[in-house]
Amino acid sequence: MTLSRNKAVAAAAFATCATIALWAASSVAQNAAGPFTQAQVDAGRNAYVENCQACHTDNLSGSGEALPIAGQAFMVSWASKSTKDLFDKIHTDMPYGAGGSLDVPTYTNLAAFLLHANGAKAGTAALTPTTAVKISAIASGTVPPDVANGVKKVAQAAAPVAAAPAARPAAGAAPAAPALASRADGAGGRFTVNRALGLLVPGSIKNFSPVTDDVLTHPSDNDWLMYRGGYAGWSFSKLNQITPDNVKNLQLKWLWTLNDGASQETTPVVHDGILYIVSAGNTVQALDAKSGELLWENRLGPLPRNDEPGGASDPTRSIGLYNDKVIVPTPDAKLYGLDAKTGKTVWQTMIAEPEKDGIGGNTGGVIIIHGKAIVGLVGCGRIPQKNHCYISAYDANTGARVWKFVTVADAGTPGGDTWNNLPNEKRAGTETWIAGTYDPVLNTTFWGTAQAKPWRRDLRGSGDGDTLYANSTLALDPDTGKLKWYFNHAPGESFDLDEVFERILIDHGSQKTVMTTGKAGILWKLDRETGKYLDSRQTVFQNVYTKIDPKTGRVNYRKDMLDQKMEQWLPSCPGPEGGKDWPAASYHQPSDTMILPLSQTCVMMLGSGSQMFYEMPGSSGNLGRVSAYETNTMKPLWSFQQRSPFLTGVLSTAGNVAFVGDFARVFRAVDVKSGKTLWTTKLGTTVQGHPITFSVDGKQYVAVTTGLGGGSPEEKPTFMLSEEVRRPSHGNALMVFGLPD
Repeated sequence: MTLSRNKAVAAAAFATCATIALWAASSVAQNAAGPFTQAQVDAGRNAYVENCQACHTDNLSGSGEALPIAGQAFMVSWASKSTKDLFDKIHTDMPYGAGGSLDVPTYTNLAAFLLHANGAKAGTAALTPTTAVKISAIASGTVPPDVANGVKKVAQAAAPVAAAPAARPAAGAAPAAPALASRADGAGGRFTVNRALGLLVPGSIKNFSPVTDDVLTHPSDNDWLMYRGGYAGWSFSKLNQITPDNVKNLQLKWLWTLNDGASQETTPVVHDGILYIVSAGNTVQALDAKSGELLWENRLGPLPRNDEPGGASDPTRSIGLYNDKVIVPTPDAKLYGLDAKTGKTVWQTMIAEPEKDGIGGNTGGVIIIHGKAIVGLVGCGRIPQKNHCYISAYDANTGARVWKFVTVADAGTPGGDTWNNLPNEKRAGTETWIAGTYDPVLNTTFWGTAQAKPWRRDLRGSGDGDTLYANSTLALDPDTGKLKWYFNHAPGESFDLDEVFERILIDHGSQKTVMTTGKAGILWKLDRETGKYLDSRQTVFQNVYTKIDPKTGRVNYRKDMLDQKMEQWLPSCPGPEGGKDWPAASYHQPSDTMILPLSQTCVMMLGSGSQMFYEMPGSSGNLGRVSAYETNTMKPLWSFQQRSPFLTGVLSTAGNVAFVGDFARVFRAVDVKSGKTLWTTKLGTTVQGHPITFSVDGKQYVAVTTGLGGGSPEEKPTFMLSEEVRRPSHGNALMVFGLPD
């Protein structure tokens, strides 16, 4: 086994919106007072709310990529370590991607608050960065009520004791300048960051044709109207001007810089020569798709917490178009209808109320069916659950809710007996990270769900239960939200290998199928009329399942996984980065070819998440792979691999060219028939998001975004490649390529 080219890479790190791995134990602490003060706890509590709570939740129970940092989940890794070790870890690794960016007293106060959150008692001595007390001597893992019931900011009665002296200004140094007032870019002859919200640039787009139900069902080849291009989710275009013969002549036509902050996983949409895109701060912009000129801008807010890359709960993967509106779901659980011609906000509504419901917002984007904007929810891992995740529909003209479908089966409801009799407040997870697809003939929308939370079965107490409707394909009536059928791909999953990603609709004669690939790297084929299992194909090495029943598709897990214990290290191939994650596959319909961006990493996993990454057996150290399969037979067609993983979805075209981008800044075109690389270019930072193609005035263009953040697929390789791949820490941008004029 090679541990990251003979180097063990520990992802057990504190990280805002990322892979915090602080895990469980059974140590019982003494009653000795901790080496920290109550003032430090109060200051650390406030720092936690400002810097950590958005992802690790208000009771430190974690959500998504952000794992628990209180209770048993803290003590298994930290009971034997010291308070100095704790300070050093958070100072080095938090916030994610910006370790050391807070001041020393803040890190010290955060360490004091984490000790308090795990049962340690405040004393009279102040914690310092060099204080070294064994954590099990002061902390028990018992979470106090002020944390278990939700952390709130407190008014600090007194300034916390300084943990380290502040550096004095150098002799003769000028005093700190006052903060500049927010103003428009370039106003007053000076360039400052514009932090205003609202309609910053009003528009007046002419000749905009309404996007009707018929237009969505039968889109123009010139447009890209939704996430993955069309209702079937193919990420394929009938445009054929760019071919294997001329793709080498592609050149940059224009570039537009996007806001920094949050994660870059977005999909531009195009209609009538106008490109619409959303970026950090829920900033929606309309651009001339041919020239790149800004036509309008509405910054919905809130502003990013900072300009650093975000995590899995920050992005908006897609927006939508309907009639004369741009439909925008946001990570803070709001849904907007904007005037597509002017950018003005016409209506807004709440998808959920995170403060009240204890659940998060939307990152997967939206699909619009019969005038209904249908969206999912993420961030539903908090226990106890006040409310569960759900898929819901809203009138695209008014924002009024039409229906909702709850993705957790409570006791007494169909599927409610699959949670080992857990009380409803302990049934968590089943988020919908990716917008669904739609079959107009069957009038059915197809959605994938994430794993139950906590994702380890021994922690959640679900026993051998299937935990419906986690890790499932759901077939819903788009008009009522009624469940037509479901298929559970990974019942009782326990390694953070969810099956939540895109559902692709493919016909083989009269056989209507829905296909998907999850983190375990299994390509699934189901009958989309009934949900019956038809076939599956392993796309990367995996050691989680011992077999898949050829008739039912039910998976069998390794025995050591079923018997897992908190203090036990277990291998998982793939690891939580996923053999396949949110970067979407493409279905090249003319050749019946599914092209998948895949990842090849594994982990040794301890307790509730501490991870040691290693390269997948048989990968020769290559973390990234693109593979093609004929979907009718599931036969592999071609594959190529490289050291850096791929972080865009795949786009394929009728010109027999496919496009994909990677971690190491390379955007490439490959031959759909052979996988041969035809053209590459290196962009400003990681190529990340979902490339699209469109046509204006008879000319085909290809658009792609760059950026950072993005959950496991971007964060996990960062640990392994940080000494090999140099990337700018900023650079969210949109680039549009075309053939020479």
